[in-house]
Amino acid sequence: MSDLPRKAVTRTAKLAALPLGFAGRATWGLGKRIVGESAEIVGRELQQRTAEQLFKVLGELKGGAMKFGQALSVFESALPEEVAGPYRAALTKLQEAAPPMPTRTVHAVLEERLGADWRDLFEEFEDKPAAAASIGQVHRAVWHDGREVAVKVQYPGAGEALLSDLSQLSRFARLLGPLIPGMDIKPLIAEMRDRVSEELDYALEAEAQAAHAAEFADDPDVVVPAVVHQCEQVLVTEWIDGIPLSEIITDGTQEQRDRAGQLLARFLFSGPARTGLLHADPHPGNFRLLPGDPEDEGDWRLGVLDFGTVDRLPGGLPAPIGISLRMTLDGEAETVYELLCEEGFVKESIELDPDAVLDYLLPIIEPARVESFTFTRSWMRGQAARVADPRSPAYQLGKRLNLPPAYLLIHRVTLSTIGVLCQLGATVRLRDELEDWLPGFAAEDEPGLGSEDGEPGEEEQAAEA
Repeated sequence: MSDLPRKAVTRTAKLAALPLGFAGRATWGLGKRIVGESAEIVGRELQQRTAEQLFKVLGELKGGAMKFGQALSVFESALPEEVAGPYRAALTKLQEAAPPMPTRTVHAVLEERLGADWRDLFEEFEDKPAAAASIGQVHRAVWHDGREVAVKVQYPGAGEALLSDLSQLSRFARLLGPLIPGMDIKPLIAEMRDRVSEELDYALEAEAQAAHAAEFADDPDVVVPAVVHQCEQVLVTEWIDGIPLSEIITDGTQEQRDRAGQLLARFLFSGPARTGLLHADPHPGNFRLLPGDPEDEGDWRLGVLDFGTVDRLPGGLPAPIGISLRMTLDGEAETVYELLCEEGFVKESIELDPDAVLDYLLPIIEPARVESFTFTRSWMRGQAARVADPRSPAYQLGKRLNLPPAYLLIHRVTLSTIGVLCQLGATVRLRDELEDWLPGFAAEDEPGLGSEDGEPGEEEQAAEA
């Protein structure tokens, strides 16, 4: 029944060919150097050719290969423009599409999971998929009660494909590292492997999506489709129309970009505070911009899809994040350093310069210093180059800092969201969102004080987290 396992040999061969291709291009680059071309030009061409092959292969595959490509795609804005430009279209394609599963396979899954009379559950069912992702594809349909729905069908053998691809990719993570300056690829792949079982469990996804749909049901800014039905390998949710964020990135007006960026930041920080869950897959394919008030052209809402990967944070984001960020803006470097040591960001055996640590955290700090901040690709490239240059103090410091496991996914989601904001080129009032939603950031949020409505104070939140 499964198409993926039958193609396992082909998939493995394609992925295994990547490092051979890297080696071949390295030899090509050496030849160019020997005949007198400059190291800078050769290096740039080498990186561009490597990236083009990588994303071509990842774009042809589902499973872990595509998932890895989607995760990398949000960091596209960190790449040098002469490298990023030629394959930006391929990255966008990864965010929105993948080769479809054969119709007969879709029908077979639906018959096995929903029963022989599965068609009776629908007034209409479109065989052509509306979207495809790393472990499943989505079909548009009309539920038997007349509601328009999205039917997510998991690829047979998706789990095996995910694990196989990620195992292959982890073997040459070191070769992929230079594609995204300052990004350590190996932990990213390891984290994906650790979350395979969650990603495949549509019951967990339905639970997370239902919690968000209930919390944001009457929200004026964020729309989360309600869960209609769930069983193994099949998830049915309400359908939402809207403009994919990838289209806003390529063709949106500045007004749309700014609105999308503001709402994306709002959802990132408000979601954990309101649901105890962090949506942990912030690539543009998972968001839509929906028109709000028909009489207000500037009123857009953010539609949020795909809750297969979440971080469970019962007390919201950890209070030390907000406390340390606020103290940083207040110039309390020594106190922030002590807090980071307590949280495990600095190992006991290492002593670092507190001011240098804050300088390293500049990509997070700088947008919060001002009333509004314009995120751009050039700014992101500058930050990435600063922490990726082996000669820079930021690079040396980054090698000595430690990221505690509890913060790993939060860190990646935050950086990924910043990457999307830079792709949008959005001007965002980030400080407003931090003051509203990040525990410990607002001046009145002192440890031990509960908030209104009986919510836990920072000490309780930190303990729960």
